[in-house]
Amino acid sequence: MSNSLLQKRSRGALPMHKLALPLIGEQFFRILVSSVDTFMLSSYSEPAVAGVGMMGQYVFFLQILFNVICIGSTIILAQYLGAQKSEDELNHVAKGGFAMTMISAFVLMLIVLIGTKPLLSCYTLEEEVRESAYQYFIIFGGIGAPFTAFNMFQTGLLRTYGYTKETFIVTIVSNLVNVAGNAVAIYGFAGIPATGTAGVAAASVLSMIAGNIMMTIFIRRKSDIQFRIFKSPKVPATVNKKILSIGVPTAGESLSYNVAQIVIMAMISSLGTFAMNAQVYTNTIVRFVFSIAVAMGSAVQIKVGYYVGEGKKDTAYKNVFKYSLVATLSSVILILIVNLIKAPIIGIFTSQAEIAELTSKLLIFSIYIEFGRSLNLIYVGALKGAGDVKFPVFYGVFSMWGIMVLLSWFLGIQLHWGIIGCWLGIGTDETTRGIVMLFRWKRKRWQTKSIV
Repeated sequence: MSNSLLQKRSRGALPMHKLALPLIGEQFFRILVSSVDTFMLSSYSEPAVAGVGMMGQYVFFLQILFNVICIGSTIILAQYLGAQKSEDELNHVAKGGFAMTMISAFVLMLIVLIGTKPLLSCYTLEEEVRESAYQYFIIFGGIGAPFTAFNMFQTGLLRTYGYTKETFIVTIVSNLVNVAGNAVAIYGFAGIPATGTAGVAAASVLSMIAGNIMMTIFIRRKSDIQFRIFKSPKVPATVNKKILSIGVPTAGESLSYNVAQIVIMAMISSLGTFAMNAQVYTNTIVRFVFSIAVAMGSAVQIKVGYYVGEGKKDTAYKNVFKYSLVATLSSVILILIVNLIKAPIIGIFTSQAEIAELTSKLLIFSIYIEFGRSLNLIYVGALKGAGDVKFPVFYGVFSMWGIMVLLSWFLGIQLHWGIIGCWLGIGTDETTRGIVMLFRWKRKRWQTKSIV
Protein backbone atom coordinates (compact mmCIF):
# COMPACT_ATOMS: atom_id res chain seq x y z
CA MET A 1 0.00 0.00 0.00
CA SER A 2 1.46 3.38 -1.00
CA ASN A 3 2.45 6.00 1.56
CA SER A 4 0.29 8.55 -0.23
CA LEU A 5 -2.78 6.37 0.19
CA LEU A 6 -1.97 5.81 3.85
CA GLN A 7 -1.64 9.56 4.24
CA LYS A 8 -5.01 10.12 2.62
CA ARG A 9 -6.60 7.57 4.92
CA SER A 10 -5.30 9.49 7.90
CA ARG A 11 -8.18 11.93 7.37
CA GLY A 12 -9.84 9.91 10.11
CA ALA A 13 -7.27 11.46 12.43
CA LEU A 14 -8.18 15.03 11.50
CA PRO A 15 -8.33 17.47 14.43
CA MET A 16 -11.70 17.35 16.14
CA HIS A 17 -12.66 20.87 15.11
CA LYS A 18 -12.17 20.04 11.41
CA LEU A 19 -14.51 17.07 11.79
CA ALA A 20 -17.05 18.63 14.13
CA LEU A 21 -17.49 22.21 12.85
CA PRO A 22 -18.97 21.19 9.45
CA LEU A 23 -21.26 18.75 11.25
CA ILE A 24 -22.43 21.52 13.62
CA GLY A 25 -23.07 23.78 10.63
CA GLU A 26 -24.95 20.95 8.94
CA GLN A 27 -27.20 20.46 11.99
CA PHE A 28 -27.92 24.19 12.29
CA PHE A 29 -28.78 24.48 8.62
CA ARG A 30 -31.08 21.45 8.66
CA ILE A 31 -32.99 22.83 11.65
CA LEU A 32 -33.25 26.28 10.06
CA VAL A 33 -34.58 24.90 6.79
CA SER A 34 -37.04 22.64 8.63
CA SER A 35 -38.40 25.68 10.48
CA VAL A 36 -38.74 27.59 7.19
CA ASP A 37 -40.53 24.63 5.59
CA THR A 38 -43.04 24.47 8.45
CA PHE A 39 -43.66 28.22 8.21
CA MET A 40 -44.25 28.06 4.44
CA LEU A 41 -46.58 25.09 4.71
CA SER A 42 -48.60 26.75 7.49
CA SER A 43 -49.20 29.73 5.19
CA TYR A 44 -50.69 27.36 2.61
CA SER A 45 -53.02 25.15 4.64
CA GLU A 46 -53.51 24.07 8.24
CA PRO A 47 -54.77 20.60 7.16
CA ALA A 48 -51.57 20.22 5.14
CA VAL A 49 -49.49 21.01 8.22
CA ALA A 50 -51.47 18.47 10.25
CA GLY A 51 -51.16 15.77 7.57
CA VAL A 52 -47.43 16.25 7.06
CA GLY A 53 -46.82 16.53 10.81
CA MET A 54 -48.76 13.34 11.50
CA MET A 55 -46.77 11.32 8.98
CA GLY A 56 -43.47 12.78 10.17
CA GLN A 57 -43.16 10.13 12.90
CA TYR A 58 -43.57 7.38 10.29
CA VAL A 59 -40.92 8.95 8.04
CA PHE A 60 -38.63 9.03 11.07
CA PHE A 61 -39.39 5.35 11.68
CA LEU A 62 -38.28 4.52 8.11
CA GLN A 63 -35.06 6.45 8.64
CA ILE A 64 -34.40 4.45 11.81
CA LEU A 65 -34.61 1.24 9.78
CA PHE A 66 -32.20 2.62 7.17
CA ASN A 67 -29.84 3.54 9.99
CA VAL A 68 -29.66 -0.12 11.05
CA ILE A 69 -27.18 -0.61 8.23
CA CYS A 70 -25.66 2.87 8.00
CA ILE A 71 -24.58 3.04 11.66
CA GLY A 72 -23.17 -0.47 11.62
CA SER A 73 -21.21 0.27 8.45
CA THR A 74 -19.73 3.56 9.67
CA ILE A 75 -18.52 2.20 13.03
CA ILE A 76 -16.80 -0.77 11.36
CA LEU A 77 -15.32 1.45 8.63
CA ALA A 78 -13.85 3.87 11.17
CA GLN A 79 -12.05 1.06 12.98
CA TYR A 80 -10.93 -0.55 9.72
CA LEU A 81 -9.49 2.78 8.57
CA GLY A 82 -7.58 3.19 11.81
CA ALA A 83 -6.24 -0.35 11.46
CA GLN A 84 -5.18 0.38 7.84
CA LYS A 85 -7.15 -2.55 6.46
CA SER A 86 -6.75 -3.46 2.81
CA GLU A 87 -8.70 -1.79 0.03
CA ASP A 88 -10.74 -4.96 -0.51
CA GLU A 89 -11.69 -5.18 3.17
CA LEU A 90 -12.78 -1.55 3.22
CA ASN A 91 -14.74 -2.05 0.02
CA HIS A 92 -16.45 -5.14 1.47
CA VAL A 93 -17.85 -3.07 4.34
CA ALA A 94 -19.06 -0.28 2.05
CA LYS A 95 -20.57 -2.68 -0.48
CA GLY A 96 -22.23 -4.81 2.18
CA GLY A 97 -23.73 -1.71 3.79
CA PHE A 98 -24.91 -0.38 0.44
CA ALA A 99 -26.55 -3.65 -0.63
CA MET A 100 -28.43 -4.17 2.63
CA THR A 101 -29.47 -0.49 2.79
CA MET A 102 -30.96 -0.52 -0.71
CA ILE A 103 -32.69 -3.88 -0.29
CA SER A 104 -34.37 -2.63 2.89
CA ALA A 105 -35.33 0.62 1.11
CA PHE A 106 -37.12 -1.13 -1.75
CA VAL A 107 -38.91 -3.50 0.62
CA LEU A 108 -40.11 -0.57 2.73
CA MET A 109 -41.15 1.34 -0.40
CA LEU A 110 -43.48 -1.51 -1.36
CA ILE A 111 -44.88 -1.66 2.20
CA VAL A 112 -45.60 2.09 2.15
CA LEU A 113 -47.24 1.99 -1.28
CA ILE A 114 -49.46 -0.93 -0.28
CA GLY A 115 -50.07 -0.12 3.37
CA THR A 116 -50.61 3.67 3.60
CA LYS A 117 -54.37 3.60 2.98
CA PRO A 118 -55.01 0.83 5.55
CA LEU A 119 -52.81 2.73 8.02
CA LEU A 120 -54.72 5.99 7.60
CA SER A 121 -58.03 4.16 7.96
CA CYS A 122 -57.06 3.57 11.61
CA TYR A 123 -57.23 7.33 12.26
CA THR A 124 -60.28 9.55 12.58
CA LEU A 125 -59.30 12.44 10.32
CA GLU A 126 -60.83 15.26 8.33
CA GLU A 127 -60.77 14.41 4.64
CA GLU A 128 -58.31 17.23 3.81
CA VAL A 129 -55.89 16.05 6.50
CA ARG A 130 -56.20 12.43 5.34
CA GLU A 131 -55.51 13.37 1.72
CA SER A 132 -52.51 15.50 2.66
CA ALA A 133 -51.09 12.72 4.83
CA TYR A 134 -51.61 10.16 2.03
CA GLN A 135 -49.96 12.28 -0.66
CA TYR A 136 -46.97 13.15 1.50
CA PHE A 137 -46.26 9.61 2.72
CA ILE A 138 -46.77 7.90 -0.64
CA ILE A 139 -44.43 10.29 -2.46
CA PHE A 140 -41.74 11.01 0.15
CA GLY A 141 -42.00 7.93 2.38
CA GLY A 142 -42.70 5.48 -0.47
CA ILE A 143 -41.31 6.59 -3.84
CA GLY A 144 -38.59 8.59 -2.09
CA ALA A 145 -37.44 5.74 0.19
CA PRO A 146 -34.55 4.48 -2.05
CA PHE A 147 -33.27 8.04 -2.54
CA THR A 148 -33.46 8.77 1.20
CA ALA A 149 -31.68 5.52 2.08
CA PHE A 150 -28.92 6.09 -0.49
CA ASN A 151 -28.52 9.65 0.80
CA MET A 152 -28.06 8.44 4.38
CA PHE A 153 -25.58 5.76 3.28
CA GLN A 154 -23.41 8.13 1.24
CA THR A 155 -23.49 10.77 3.99
CA GLY A 156 -22.22 8.20 6.52
CA LEU A 157 -19.52 7.03 4.10
CA LEU A 158 -18.16 10.53 3.47
CA ARG A 159 -18.24 11.45 7.17
CA THR A 160 -16.39 8.30 8.19
CA TYR A 161 -13.57 9.06 5.76
CA GLY A 162 -13.34 12.54 7.28
CA TYR A 163 -15.09 14.48 4.50
CA THR A 164 -17.50 16.36 6.73
CA LYS A 165 -17.00 19.64 4.85
CA GLU A 166 -18.30 17.94 1.72
CA THR A 167 -21.44 16.68 3.47
CA PHE A 168 -22.00 20.20 4.78
CA ILE A 169 -21.88 21.57 1.22
CA VAL A 170 -24.30 18.88 0.07
CA THR A 171 -26.67 19.70 2.94
CA ILE A 172 -26.70 23.39 2.00
CA VAL A 173 -27.35 22.79 -1.70
CA SER A 174 -29.93 20.00 -1.29
CA ASN A 175 -31.86 21.92 1.36
CA LEU A 176 -31.91 25.06 -0.80
CA VAL A 177 -33.34 22.88 -3.59
CA ASN A 178 -35.95 21.68 -1.09
CA VAL A 179 -36.90 25.24 -0.05
CA ALA A 180 -37.13 26.38 -3.68
CA GLY A 181 -39.26 23.35 -4.56
CA ASN A 182 -41.51 23.98 -1.58
CA ALA A 183 -41.95 27.62 -2.60
CA VAL A 184 -43.04 26.55 -6.10
CA ALA A 185 -45.34 23.85 -4.67
CA ILE A 186 -46.99 26.20 -2.17
CA TYR A 187 -47.06 29.55 -3.98
CA GLY A 188 -46.70 28.61 -7.66
CA PHE A 189 -44.14 30.15 -10.01
CA ALA A 190 -44.07 31.49 -13.60
CA GLY A 191 -47.41 29.99 -14.49
CA ILE A 192 -46.78 26.76 -12.54
CA PRO A 193 -49.80 26.20 -10.27
CA ALA A 194 -49.44 25.48 -6.56
CA THR A 195 -49.56 21.73 -5.96
CA GLY A 196 -49.63 21.76 -2.17
CA THR A 197 -48.65 18.70 -0.17
CA ALA A 198 -47.86 16.53 -3.21
CA GLY A 199 -45.47 19.20 -4.48
CA VAL A 200 -43.84 19.57 -1.05
CA ALA A 201 -43.23 15.82 -0.92
CA ALA A 202 -41.87 15.83 -4.48
CA ALA A 203 -39.54 18.71 -3.56
CA SER A 204 -38.16 16.61 -0.68
CA VAL A 205 -37.49 13.71 -3.06
CA LEU A 206 -35.86 16.08 -5.58
CA SER A 207 -33.58 17.46 -2.86
CA MET A 208 -32.52 13.89 -1.98
CA ILE A 209 -31.74 13.17 -5.65
CA ALA A 210 -29.68 16.38 -5.91
CA GLY A 211 -27.78 15.44 -2.74
CA ASN A 212 -27.13 11.92 -4.01
CA ILE A 213 -25.74 13.18 -7.31
CA MET A 214 -23.36 15.56 -5.54
CA MET A 215 -22.18 12.92 -3.05
CA THR A 216 -21.66 10.34 -5.80
CA ILE A 217 -19.41 12.83 -7.61
CA PHE A 218 -17.48 13.56 -4.39
CA ILE A 219 -17.02 9.86 -3.61
CA ARG A 220 -15.84 9.00 -7.12
CA ARG A 221 -13.30 11.85 -6.98
CA LYS A 222 -11.83 10.75 -3.63
CA SER A 223 -9.32 8.03 -4.44
CA ASP A 224 -9.03 7.01 -0.79
CA ILE A 225 -12.73 6.12 -0.47
CA GLN A 226 -13.15 2.44 -1.18
CA PHE A 227 -16.63 2.00 -2.62
CA ARG A 228 -16.61 0.22 -5.97
CA ILE A 229 -19.78 -1.78 -6.60
CA PHE A 230 -18.26 -4.01 -9.26
CA LYS A 231 -14.92 -4.53 -7.54
CA SER A 232 -14.40 -7.69 -5.42
CA PRO A 233 -18.11 -8.53 -5.86
CA LYS A 234 -18.47 -11.14 -3.12
CA VAL A 235 -18.93 -9.67 0.34
CA PRO A 236 -18.05 -12.17 3.12
CA ALA A 237 -21.00 -13.15 5.32
CA THR A 238 -18.93 -12.21 8.39
CA VAL A 239 -18.92 -8.56 7.26
CA ASN A 240 -22.70 -8.45 6.98
CA LYS A 241 -22.99 -10.07 10.42
CA LYS A 242 -20.70 -7.42 11.92
CA ILE A 243 -22.77 -4.63 10.39
CA LEU A 244 -26.04 -6.06 11.69
CA SER A 245 -24.59 -6.84 15.14
CA ILE A 246 -24.00 -3.11 15.64
CA GLY A 247 -26.84 -1.64 13.60
CA VAL A 248 -29.77 -3.70 14.91
CA PRO A 249 -29.34 -2.87 18.63
CA THR A 250 -28.73 0.80 17.81
CA ALA A 251 -31.84 0.98 15.65
CA GLY A 252 -33.84 -0.77 18.38
CA GLU A 253 -32.75 1.93 20.82
CA SER A 254 -33.77 4.69 18.38
CA LEU A 255 -37.14 3.06 17.82
CA SER A 256 -37.69 2.71 21.56
CA TYR A 257 -36.81 6.38 22.05
CA ASN A 258 -39.25 7.39 19.32
CA VAL A 259 -42.07 5.42 20.97
CA ALA A 260 -41.15 6.85 24.40
CA GLN A 261 -41.34 10.37 22.96
CA ILE A 262 -44.80 9.63 21.58
CA VAL A 263 -45.88 8.51 25.07
CA ILE A 264 -44.45 11.71 26.60
CA MET A 265 -46.28 13.80 24.01
CA ALA A 266 -49.52 11.99 24.84
CA MET A 267 -49.02 12.90 28.52
CA ILE A 268 -48.35 16.54 27.67
CA SER A 269 -51.32 16.70 25.29
CA SER A 270 -53.55 15.67 28.20
CA LEU A 271 -52.39 18.83 30.01
CA GLY A 272 -54.08 21.12 27.49
CA THR A 273 -53.34 23.31 24.47
CA PHE A 274 -51.13 25.77 26.37
CA ALA A 275 -48.82 22.96 27.49
CA MET A 276 -48.66 21.48 23.98
CA ASN A 277 -47.85 24.84 22.40
CA ALA A 278 -45.18 25.57 25.01
CA GLN A 279 -43.68 22.13 24.37
CA VAL A 280 -43.50 22.70 20.60
CA TYR A 281 -42.06 26.22 20.89
CA THR A 282 -39.44 25.28 23.51
CA ASN A 283 -38.30 22.24 21.53
CA THR A 284 -38.00 24.40 18.40
CA ILE A 285 -35.74 26.83 20.26
CA VAL A 286 -33.53 24.28 22.06
CA ARG A 287 -32.96 22.23 18.89
CA PHE A 288 -30.43 24.85 17.88
CA VAL A 289 -28.64 24.32 21.20
CA PHE A 290 -28.38 20.55 21.29
CA SER A 291 -27.37 20.41 17.63
CA ILE A 292 -23.82 21.10 18.91
CA ALA A 293 -23.80 17.99 21.09
CA VAL A 294 -25.43 15.90 18.33
CA ALA A 295 -22.73 16.94 15.84
CA MET A 296 -19.88 16.43 18.30
CA GLY A 297 -21.27 13.03 19.29
CA SER A 298 -21.11 11.98 15.61
CA ALA A 299 -17.55 13.32 15.29
CA VAL A 300 -16.47 11.58 18.51
CA GLN A 301 -17.82 8.28 17.19
CA ILE A 302 -15.63 8.63 14.09
CA LYS A 303 -12.56 9.71 16.07
CA VAL A 304 -12.81 6.94 18.66
CA GLY A 305 -13.39 4.31 15.97
CA TYR A 306 -10.28 5.47 14.17
CA TYR A 307 -8.18 5.55 17.35
CA VAL A 308 -9.32 2.09 18.45
CA GLY A 309 -8.59 0.64 15.02
CA GLU A 310 -5.17 2.26 15.10
CA GLY A 311 -4.47 0.75 18.53
CA LYS A 312 -4.39 4.13 20.29
CA LYS A 313 -6.94 3.31 22.98
CA ASP A 314 -5.20 5.42 25.62
CA THR A 315 -5.31 8.43 23.30
CA ALA A 316 -9.00 7.86 22.74
CA TYR A 317 -9.56 7.53 26.50
CA LYS A 318 -7.90 10.86 27.32
CA ASN A 319 -9.26 12.86 24.39
CA VAL A 320 -12.91 11.96 24.93
CA PHE A 321 -12.86 13.79 28.28
CA LYS A 322 -11.69 16.92 26.44
CA TYR A 323 -14.40 16.53 23.78
CA SER A 324 -17.02 16.07 26.50
CA LEU A 325 -15.89 19.21 28.33
CA VAL A 326 -16.06 21.32 25.14
CA ALA A 327 -19.49 19.97 24.13
CA THR A 328 -21.01 20.32 27.61
CA LEU A 329 -19.65 23.83 28.20
CA SER A 330 -20.76 24.95 24.72
CA SER A 331 -24.29 23.61 25.22
CA VAL A 332 -24.67 25.05 28.73
CA ILE A 333 -23.28 28.48 27.77
CA LEU A 334 -25.53 28.63 24.71
CA ILE A 335 -28.69 27.69 26.63
CA LEU A 336 -27.77 30.29 29.29
CA ILE A 337 -27.48 32.92 26.55
CA VAL A 338 -30.86 31.83 25.16
CA ASN A 339 -32.37 32.30 28.61
CA LEU A 340 -30.90 35.81 28.88
CA ILE A 341 -32.52 36.91 25.60
CA LYS A 342 -35.55 34.60 25.61
CA ALA A 343 -38.30 37.24 25.72
CA PRO A 344 -37.90 38.41 22.09
CA ILE A 345 -37.24 34.82 20.93
CA ILE A 346 -40.47 33.57 22.51
CA GLY A 347 -42.27 36.57 21.01
CA ILE A 348 -41.52 35.23 17.53
CA PHE A 349 -43.70 32.21 18.26
CA THR A 350 -46.55 33.50 20.44
CA SER A 351 -48.14 36.63 21.86
CA GLN A 352 -50.29 34.76 24.40
CA ALA A 353 -49.03 35.56 27.90
CA GLU A 354 -49.85 32.14 29.38
CA ILE A 355 -48.00 30.22 26.68
CA ALA A 356 -45.08 32.66 26.75
CA GLU A 357 -44.74 32.31 30.52
CA LEU A 358 -44.79 28.52 30.35
CA THR A 359 -42.26 28.48 27.51
CA SER A 360 -40.03 30.77 29.58
CA LYS A 361 -40.13 28.33 32.52
CA LEU A 362 -39.33 25.36 30.26
CA LEU A 363 -36.28 27.15 28.87
CA ILE A 364 -34.93 27.44 32.44
CA PHE A 365 -35.36 23.69 32.96
CA SER A 366 -33.67 23.16 29.59
CA ILE A 367 -30.35 24.05 31.26
CA TYR A 368 -30.66 20.82 33.27
CA ILE A 369 -31.62 18.83 30.18
CA GLU A 370 -28.86 20.17 27.90
CA PHE A 371 -26.15 19.48 30.48
CA GLY A 372 -27.19 15.83 30.71
CA ARG A 373 -27.88 15.49 26.99
CA SER A 374 -24.35 16.68 26.11
CA LEU A 375 -22.74 14.14 28.45
CA ASN A 376 -24.99 11.41 27.11
CA LEU A 377 -24.41 12.08 23.41
CA ILE A 378 -20.63 12.38 23.68
CA TYR A 379 -20.03 9.27 25.78
CA VAL A 380 -22.57 7.16 23.89
CA GLY A 381 -20.85 8.21 20.64
CA ALA A 382 -17.47 7.28 22.15
CA LEU A 383 -18.64 3.88 23.41
CA LYS A 384 -20.30 2.96 20.12
CA GLY A 385 -17.26 4.12 18.15
CA ALA A 386 -15.15 1.76 20.29
CA GLY A 387 -17.52 -1.12 19.51
CA ASP A 388 -19.17 -1.15 22.96
CA VAL A 389 -22.72 -1.02 21.60
CA LYS A 390 -24.89 -3.31 23.71
CA PHE A 391 -24.38 -1.60 27.08
CA PRO A 392 -25.37 1.96 26.03
CA VAL A 393 -28.27 0.54 24.01
CA PHE A 394 -29.72 -1.67 26.75
CA TYR A 395 -29.17 0.85 29.51
CA GLY A 396 -30.62 3.56 27.27
CA VAL A 397 -33.84 1.59 26.75
CA PHE A 398 -34.09 0.93 30.50
CA SER A 399 -33.49 4.59 31.35
CA MET A 400 -35.88 6.10 28.81
CA TRP A 401 -38.75 3.93 30.11
CA GLY A 402 -37.77 3.41 33.74
CA ILE A 403 -36.78 7.04 34.35
CA MET A 404 -37.97 9.36 31.57
CA VAL A 405 -41.46 7.95 30.97
CA LEU A 406 -42.16 6.70 34.50
CA LEU A 407 -40.82 9.79 36.29
CA SER A 408 -42.56 12.14 33.84
CA TRP A 409 -45.84 10.36 34.50
CA PHE A 410 -45.33 10.41 38.28
CA LEU A 411 -44.26 14.05 38.56
CA GLY A 412 -46.30 15.52 35.75
CA ILE A 413 -49.54 13.55 36.00
CA GLN A 414 -49.76 11.93 39.42
CA LEU A 415 -48.28 14.83 41.44
CA HIS A 416 -49.94 17.37 39.12
CA TRP A 417 -46.73 19.28 38.42
CA GLY A 418 -47.83 19.49 34.81
CA ILE A 419 -45.37 19.91 31.97
CA ILE A 420 -42.67 21.05 34.41
CA GLY A 421 -42.81 17.59 36.00
CA CYS A 422 -42.52 15.98 32.57
CA TRP A 423 -39.44 18.03 31.76
CA LEU A 424 -37.86 17.13 35.10
CA GLY A 425 -38.37 13.48 34.12
CA ILE A 426 -36.73 14.07 30.72
CA GLY A 427 -33.81 15.95 32.28
CA THR A 428 -33.22 13.29 34.94
CA ASP A 429 -33.13 10.60 32.25
CA GLU A 430 -30.58 12.52 30.16
CA THR A 431 -28.41 13.41 33.15
CA THR A 432 -28.35 9.98 34.79
CA ARG A 433 -27.66 8.35 31.42
CA GLY A 434 -24.82 10.76 30.78
CA ILE A 435 -23.26 10.03 34.19
CA VAL A 436 -23.62 6.26 33.76
CA MET A 437 -21.99 6.43 30.29
CA LEU A 438 -19.18 8.56 31.73
CA PHE A 439 -18.45 5.89 34.36
CA ARG A 440 -18.68 3.17 31.70
CA TRP A 441 -16.02 5.03 29.73
CA LYS A 442 -13.83 5.48 32.84
CA ARG A 443 -13.96 1.75 33.64
CA LYS A 444 -12.43 1.01 30.18
CA ARG A 445 -14.50 -2.10 29.51
CA TRP A 446 -14.97 -0.74 25.98
CA GLN A 447 -11.30 -1.48 25.32
CA THR A 448 -12.17 -5.17 24.94
CA LYS A 449 -15.03 -4.58 22.47
CA SER A 450 -13.14 -3.52 19.33
CA ILE A 451 -14.20 -5.06 16.02
CA VAL A 452 -10.78 -5.28 14.34
